Amino acid sequence: MFSPALEKKYLRLQKELAGGVIAIVLTGLVGTIWYRFVEGWAWIDALYMTVITLATVGFMEVQPLGTNGRLFTVLLIFMGLITFGYIVNRFTEAIVQGYFQEGILLRQRKHLVNNLVEHYILCGFGRIGKQIGLEFAAEGITFIVIDSDPHQIEVARELGYMAILGDATLDDSLLQIGIERAVCLIAALPSDAENLYTVMSAKTLNPRIRAIARASNEEALKKLQRAGADATVSPYITGGKRLAAAALRPQVMDFVDGILNGSDRAFYMEEFLIDAEHCPCAGKTLSEARLRSQTGSLVLAIRRANGELIGGPTGDTHLLVGDLLICMGTAEQLRQLNQILSPISSRLLRLPRNS
Repeated sequence: MFSPALEKKYLRLQKELAGGVIAIVLTGLVGTIWYRFVEGWAWIDALYMTVITLATVGFMEVQPLGTNGRLFTVLLIFMGLITFGYIVNRFTEAIVQGYFQEGILLRQRKHLVNNLVEHYILCGFGRIGKQIGLEFAAEGITFIVIDSDPHQIEVARELGYMAILGDATLDDSLLQIGIERAVCLIAALPSDAENLYTVMSAKTLNPRIRAIARASNEEALKKLQRAGADATVSPYITGGKRLAAAALRPQVMDFVDGILNGSDRAFYMEEFLIDAEHCPCAGKTLSEARLRSQTGSLVLAIRRANGELIGGPTGDTHLLVGDLLICMGTAEQLRQLNQILSPISSRLLRLPRNS
């Protein structure tokens, strides 16, 4: 992938070449119209005279010209020389600096973006965005980065991430990266206002998308939630709580971090939706479903469709349609659980099999 600076130069050169072609076409059109209506020639004679004049091949006049006609022909020659010279100059620059190769890469990247389906959108690639990108890459998640800072886009591409230069607060930018086909958007931009605009735009363009936003304080958290954010996170509030927990319950935090973070962990946490169409466990109790005995994975909590959270469910807890099961286990245990509850998801397929 080439840098945003080179991308801008390529797009500029593309526009300049297109402008040169348009200019030569207009010049030819002006010459043809002059010879047709001013000199009174036939269309074919007017076109032929214009072409040989612009090409400066040195052929004789098609028909005798008066003073005005000859002056116009001289002017037409100069216009042709200037326009052709401009096109040759732009074309030479494109060859010397390799812009045509850059254009091929640009079209390839646009093709990849246009084919994205059920992907994640990461808005902002600052310190928080970089960490999110590392976690997504470790999980094998398909995601695309969008940032208005060319340097951050270069950094993202050097890490091997798909990234484009753009303003995530604008509808056109979000449409360009397939917001209507995405499953989740993370607004990790520097300011609360930018994150607020991004969430509002995302929810307007794709009401089904899950929007997660960064906030700097509790007031911003509330506003983002009112704007439609499905989840809001304040690095300062969350960081403070985690620091306190690490001081008070260090072993618990080490265990939780070992499950949630890193690519070499032995245990994973995953969520599973009880779907009436695919799940044979709907309506049964946990004891009747025998999820623990069949897979070895542990159901830590159940989130009901109405928002109720059941922590540490017992064997008598019923599994209802719309329940979200939060489970823990090895990669293989979670795969077995997924086979029981629903078809294998792409994320579970990417979990290591030697866990």
